[in-house]
Amino acid sequence: MTGTRRVKIGNRWIGGGEKVAVQSMCTFKTSETDKVIGQILGLEKAGCDIIRVSVLDDRDAVAIRAIKKAIHIPLVADIHFSARLATEAIEHGCDKVRINPGNIGSEEKVKLVADCVRAHGIPVRVGANSGSIQREYLERYGVSAEALVESALSEVRILEKYGVENIVIAVKSSSAPMTVKAYRLLSSRTDYPLHIGVTEAGTLETATVKSAAALGSLLMDGIGDTMRVSISADPIEEVRVAREILRACGLEKDFAEVICCPTCGRCRWNAMALAAKVQEKVKGVEKPLKIAVMGCIVNGPGEARECDLGIAGDRDYCVIFRKGAVVRRIEAWEAEREFFKELDEIINA
Repeated sequence: MTGTRRVKIGNRWIGGGEKVAVQSMCTFKTSETDKVIGQILGLEKAGCDIIRVSVLDDRDAVAIRAIKKAIHIPLVADIHFSARLATEAIEHGCDKVRINPGNIGSEEKVKLVADCVRAHGIPVRVGANSGSIQREYLERYGVSAEALVESALSEVRILEKYGVENIVIAVKSSSAPMTVKAYRLLSSRTDYPLHIGVTEAGTLETATVKSAAALGSLLMDGIGDTMRVSISADPIEEVRVAREILRACGLEKDFAEVICCPTCGRCRWNAMALAAKVQEKVKGVEKPLKIAVMGCIVNGPGEARECDLGIAGDRDYCVIFRKGAVVRRIEAWEAEREFFKELDEIINA
């Protein structure tokens, strides 16, 4: 989002027009250091930009130091209810803390965290979700976008009172429409960077659809500086889906996109099977390419005329085309082999 201020999290900037950073969260207890490090390294490989860990006790806080030394992306400590654990996590080297000042305790305890944050020059992420709205705003607005925004901004004001300026805000709901409404309202009232996401989104299929609807809408409005797709599954899936959402919104360019038609009665060959193989082959390609696998020769090349490379088929033969122009006609039995030769050529060019 270009209208927000820039905030540095470890070696990563967010806000102010920087690329949207993808986040995820470890599923192991943080004191299980080896497991956590292994999971984070896998997430890095999948494209995770920022990682968060829970800090439930002293052992978790202490583990942050060792984890930091072994990974390459910023590490965020997730804290609830304990100012002491927040400061301990900061002292052990986390790059950002996620707190809700309202549940840290007294104002004196909030000040303790604020002083530590300022001393170490790290940012704070605060906010509200539909299960943690302050009573005052819940009574005034009910569970609503307005309540989420007012609750989050009241938390921000507490930190501002004690001199904290590097703040990231989140207002998450399990409802996609409420999430979109809340972030649109929040973005009109602050220039702090926004962490976007749908909370408690569900299992893989449900969470993917719900997050794509909400986060896609926000991103195409220019809202969102960092994002997490919350899925009750392996965190790798969170990163994968987040990247796909960014690509669909046109915010990530360096990848190979595979387009394919849903097929109909005109399709007389197994286009779907080839499309799946092509998708798997280009999964790790980091250059802007558009590849097409189309069902029929009648419409395929024309419908995919902007693609770098494509194939369309009939019962007995297929055609390979570039930018909509047919360059080769091949027998059906050799289609996959010959198409992959062409694909290797443009990938390695």
